[in-house]
Amino acid sequence: MRPGRLLAVLAVLLAACRVQAGLAAPQAMVAAAHPLAVEAGLEMLRRGGSAVDAAIAVQMVLGVVEPQSSGLGGGGFLLRYDGTTRAIAVYDGRETAPAGANPTMLLGRDGKPLGYREAVASGLSVGVPGVLAMLELAHKEHGKLSWSELFGPAIAAARNGFAVPPRLALWLGRMPGLREDPGIRTIYFNADGSPRKTGDRIANPDLAETMASIAAQGARAFYRGPIAAEMVDRVRNHVRPGTLSLADLADYRPIKREPVCGPYRVWIVCGMPPPSSGGIAILQVLALIEPFEIWRDTPNDLRSIHLIAEASRLAFADRNRYVADPAFVNVPTAGLLSPVYIAERRKLMSPDRSMGKVGPGLPPGYVERGTSHMSIVDRWGNAVSFTTTIEASFGAQIMVRGFLLNNELTDFSPQPEVDGKPVANRVEPGKRPRSSMSPTLVLDRDRRLVLALGSAGGSRIIGDTLHALVGVLDWNLSVPAALAQPRVTNRNGPTELEQGTPLAGQAERLRALGHQVQVRVHEGGLAGIRRVGPSSSDGWEGGADPRRDGVARGE
Repeated sequence: MRPGRLLAVLAVLLAACRVQAGLAAPQAMVAAAHPLAVEAGLEMLRRGGSAVDAAIAVQMVLGVVEPQSSGLGGGGFLLRYDGTTRAIAVYDGRETAPAGANPTMLLGRDGKPLGYREAVASGLSVGVPGVLAMLELAHKEHGKLSWSELFGPAIAAARNGFAVPPRLALWLGRMPGLREDPGIRTIYFNADGSPRKTGDRIANPDLAETMASIAAQGARAFYRGPIAAEMVDRVRNHVRPGTLSLADLADYRPIKREPVCGPYRVWIVCGMPPPSSGGIAILQVLALIEPFEIWRDTPNDLRSIHLIAEASRLAFADRNRYVADPAFVNVPTAGLLSPVYIAERRKLMSPDRSMGKVGPGLPPGYVERGTSHMSIVDRWGNAVSFTTTIEASFGAQIMVRGFLLNNELTDFSPQPEVDGKPVANRVEPGKRPRSSMSPTLVLDRDRRLVLALGSAGGSRIIGDTLHALVGVLDWNLSVPAALAQPRVTNRNGPTELEQGTPLAGQAERLRALGHQVQVRVHEGGLAGIRRVGPSSSDGWEGGADPRRDGVARGE
């Protein structure tokens, strides 16, 4: 067996050993990507804080211990469920393109998309960070503890130090080029240039001071003043400069939106609307597969894998054609989810043959023109499903005062036009790039919370979240089991099966149905919480993806 294959198999076996056995808690629960972050959230809940309070504390600690995935320099989407009114509030903290951005900025002189390093590890890719402004808005509306109190655990971890977790050590080893940034090199690499290893103790005093300023002064300390000036200076004076300005930072505003919801069997599934593509895509796939009654199948059998892959193929074709920032393009959300349109698209699906790569449909109403997730429930039955990101691992690889800047502008389509028509997700000043982040809430028919779920993982977030939903809702798996199950993904291309799992054994049978199949390592990143009885007083069951460092804990 090749060494890479052996390592992948061992990783999957280790993940299987880490699957939690249906952890349950009577009152409150936090599921996130690192134990220190989970403990910070629980601490806020113990003090009488809300789910939003806990989410802010979790986010801040993640920025310390999981800097490759999220932090102050990024953005995110947050769904908040009200345990009393049963309403859902949606907060959009997606980064925006600076005013100086233009549709051809991600193209080289030859008219072709820039290479990875040119585009990602550069000032060119940095969007206006949005997560902090979004969290401050959510706190003003739903916080119970003081803003400054929420930063205590993160400031302590950054100032006093923490043990390097396995996932951070893995990425440091994979990306030696990070040493080119002096701030990154000082914290995450040894004097001889070697990366810090799992268990090494590191601190980030600059980040502690940055967070202390934000804790005392609010988000304005980040968007105006010395911190903002240093962000602009680093971006505009990079060897591959961007256009971020002080005005871009001062003018940033989070947006409140309406959730996108749809029925699935006996539940109501709610997700993030555009500029995220996750909510629409997941609802499309669920609607497409519902008549096939895959709940009658055993988990991950051939028929289910095939149908999920084919429905995902159709959803991704529509995603790539229609979904972008609704302030700039006409996103036909209602049309994409209409039963008539779904029924027409379903006709392309065959139970015994793959359709191969497929084009987008024509929905009614259309007119031409590094990531982390947390799920939290508090003692009042309020819940948060929050996905946060700086895009690629370590974002733009630019550190400012202890935090990393995002590379979210690479989520735009580099080509502004295709076949003479403008691409929906083209770069435009002030625009929010399309995302795959899929924070999801599932309600019963009385609008009581059933499940809070989401994932990390780039455009694979959609497939991972969908697969976990099917595991819980259709196959009645526990949350930990649903998050650990082998993954199948299709993004309107090859059907991807997780390497080193029983699912990979279905490859030849899928190829016989016409699928192009890739068997690959899967990194995951799910976190979820489910109600275990008919009411919130019956308690909660949680889990975090065993492929990462996360846990779920409650009390």
